[in-house]
Amino acid sequence: MSAEPHAMERPQGPAEAAARRVLADARELQGVFLRTLYWTAKGRREPGEVARQCFEVGYRSAFFLSVTMGFIGMILVFQSGLQLLRVVPDLTLLGATFLELLVRDLGPTIAAMMLATRVGAGIAAEIGSMVVTEQVDALRMCGVDPVDHLVVPRFIASVIMTAALVMFSGLVSFAAGGATAWFVFDVQPLTYINFSLLDRGDLITGLLKCVAYGAAIPIVSGWCGLTTRGGSEGVGSATTSAVVNSSLAVIMLDLVISGAGFVVFV
Repeated sequence: MSAEPHAMERPQGPAEAAARRVLADARELQGVFLRTLYWTAKGRREPGEVARQCFEVGYRSAFFLSVTMGFIGMILVFQSGLQLLRVVPDLTLLGATFLELLVRDLGPTIAAMMLATRVGAGIAAEIGSMVVTEQVDALRMCGVDPVDHLVVPRFIASVIMTAALVMFSGLVSFAAGGATAWFVFDVQPLTYINFSLLDRGDLITGLLKCVAYGAAIPIVSGWCGLTTRGGSEGVGSATTSAVVNSSLAVIMLDLVISGAGFVVFV
């Protein structure tokens, strides 16, 4: 009697294939993350490389981020003041409420979203171009890990400069909101500058978000650059993926850290 034929493999559906791709991407991203942490602790940096990346991430983003956060501060204070006047005629806590929201959530998150569009896209485009021109393959042939040489300096610079940029742009946003409150609602600066609602939990939560966002953007963008395939079209796709995935990472981290901060500090 002849042996029965092997059962044919069940074809994958679209949902299953998408889930497998997501899991494979998550494993690759985890590998880049762990290698980044390892080489951050063990690797050696070229003299001046981290400082150069700090200049690229920080100085070149300062004006763009300050203008964006300034307009957001004016819009939020204006809209908040209008809504408050419908309920109570007292705007003495307008500045205190806005400052608490800015430090705890809006400042780090909006600034990180803006950095994802500029810094994340730049990292993915630069590394992706090196991949398609086989410069990354040359690094591997020389025994150099591309994560150590390309991702780690940008990772260190991003963690440092994201915190600095968030503080600076947050100050600009608060000042722009104060100007709006003064000229539109006649809220005096001494009344607007109110730290009564700000507590230790707000500061710790905001700082943790700065560090987490600053770490996530270069890792996700570096991974998108290292997985570039094809020519210039592949670099464009990697750049788009870096912006989308970095923004998604910021939103997910915002939810996780905000939830943890609520449980711990409230």
